[in-house]
Amino acid sequence: MIARRLALFLPLTVLAGCGGSNHTTTVVRTSKVQVVQPSSADGAVASGGFDVSALYRRVSPGVVTVISLGLGSGAGEAGLGSGFVISGSGEVVTNAHVVTSGTGARIRRASQVYVKFADGNEVPARIVGYDPNADVALLRLDPSGLTLRPLTLGTTARLKVGAPVAAIGSPFGEEQSLSVGVISATQRSIDSLTGFKIEGAIQTDAAINHGNSGGPLLDASGRVLGINSQIESGSGDNTGVGFAVPVDTVRRSLAQLRQTGSVHYAYLGISTLEVYPQLAAHFHLGAAHGAYLAQVLSGGPAAKAGLHGASGSAVTFQGARFRPGGDVITKVGSTTVTRAAEVSLALTRFRPGQTIPITVVRDGHARIVRVKLGERPPDTRPTG
Repeated sequence: MIARRLALFLPLTVLAGCGGSNHTTTVVRTSKVQVVQPSSADGAVASGGFDVSALYRRVSPGVVTVISLGLGSGAGEAGLGSGFVISGSGEVVTNAHVVTSGTGARIRRASQVYVKFADGNEVPARIVGYDPNADVALLRLDPSGLTLRPLTLGTTARLKVGAPVAAIGSPFGEEQSLSVGVISATQRSIDSLTGFKIEGAIQTDAAINHGNSGGPLLDASGRVLGINSQIESGSGDNTGVGFAVPVDTVRRSLAQLRQTGSVHYAYLGISTLEVYPQLAAHFHLGAAHGAYLAQVLSGGPAAKAGLHGASGSAVTFQGARFRPGGDVITKVGSTTVTRAAEVSLALTRFRPGQTIPITVVRDGHARIVRVKLGERPPDTRPTG
């Protein structure tokens, strides 16, 4: 956490006196929007390298520092992170944990948020809403008098391991810092603020440290691939393993935050394990790949629909404990499930209250079970 002193902001309307009479002069401040267009020319130099300097010059003005005050139980608690502009109307994206404190049902938003631009302007912002399940927050500020550089959101559909990436943000409060690296892996699972996992995260070796949270992870053309969110480290410092919330997840959050200020997730009430061929053969699961139902929450949507969780006595297989007797999910709606994490990803396509078909394998036979989806609770952990 970084505490700091705030600058004072002058009003837009001033009084001017002339010859003993009072006149009101309104100062009109207009915003300027400079759209950052992705360019393949900036992505590589003639030798085929990654032209990082060109990318930084073009994109960095759209990256901001986010200062949050009134975090936690103490009014003086403050935090600092990063963010980036996504529209000419004054929308800024950051991580939810940059502008909130706590987790699950105990999350509290900051009482004040300020956004500092690369050109030195520092203005107040309003928290439109936040999505603790995806660690995404949407801010809005008055664009009057500002030059805004909205960044372009890309896609994770064709990400390749080894592709060059850049991260821009304020690590340890060092504003407008650039680090570069590659995509180290895709489809990672990382923690959210609720106990549920964020699936499909991007792993990178670009240096990400405290204060980078909320800043963009960019491809070679300057498109946003994700929001830098977490590091994996025993010391708390960067060790070359950083994670970004994927931009496709960010898009989903933003669409609902703009409408209602909150995001709703469909919910089954299950705990799953990965199915692999050797496990499936040993326990006669009937499916070589899929999501094994290790637990079905009593009273949850899956239990009400008749899905079966593990029920047998635990045995050890290849060094891990396993309880037989559960169903194997192989399809959610029309989406084939080959990994446990794909169940959660598939559910994001549906709304709470919808009834959908789920294909499971039980006793070696496939069957379709229709499940009325619930709404994901604010926390998977006990709250009291």
